[in-house]
Amino acid sequence: MKNTLLLLAFLIFTGISAQEKKDYSKHVASIDSTVATLYAVISGDKGEARDWDLFKHLFYKDAKLIATGKYEKKQTTLRYMSSEDYIKFSEKWLMDNGFHELEIKRDTQTFGNIAHVLSTYEAYNSKDDDTPLIRGINSIQLFNDGKRWWIVNLYWNQESKEIPVPEDHLSKSSN
Repeated sequence: MKNTLLLLAFLIFTGISAQEKKDYSKHVASIDSTVATLYAVISGDKGEARDWDLFKHLFYKDAKLIATGKYEKKQTTLRYMSSEDYIKFSEKWLMDNGFHELEIKRDTQTFGNIAHVLSTYEAYNSKDDDTPLIRGINSIQLFNDGKRWWIVNLYWNQESKEIPVPEDHLSKSSN
C-alpha cells in the first residue's frame, strides 16, 4: 500500500511538472506581434484545430469582442462576446469551413500605454482562394501593462452592399 501511494504521488508530481505553461511572450511583446497573432490564431484550413489557449492569452480579463452589422431582421445590432463566447460561437464553423483572415491595411495610434489599431481584413476559406469570402474592418484597442500588450476590445464590422469598405482602407500597407 505504501509503495502504491508513493508511486501515485510520483505520477501526480511528474504530471503536474510536465504541464508547464507555454511561453507566449513573443506573441504579445509588441502591437505588431499581438495583432499578427490575432489574425494567425483564428486562421487555418478546414479541419485544422486552432490554438485557443493562445487566442485567450491575447485578451485582458473581461475583454470584449464585439461584432456589429445587419443580422436578423436586417437591423443593425451589436453582439458582445468574451473570448470564451467567441470560441463557442465560432470553433465549429472555422473547423468545418476553413478560414484565413489576412490584414490588408493598418492604421495605428498610440498614446502612453494605450493603442488603437484600425485594421482592414479580407477572409478566405482557403489560402488558395482568389476572391475573399468577406472583408471588413477590425477596431482593436490595446493596453500595455509594462510587460506586454493586451487586447481589451475587438470591435468589427463586415463589409456589405450598403456599407462597403472605404477605398482609403483598402490600399495595401506595410503596417
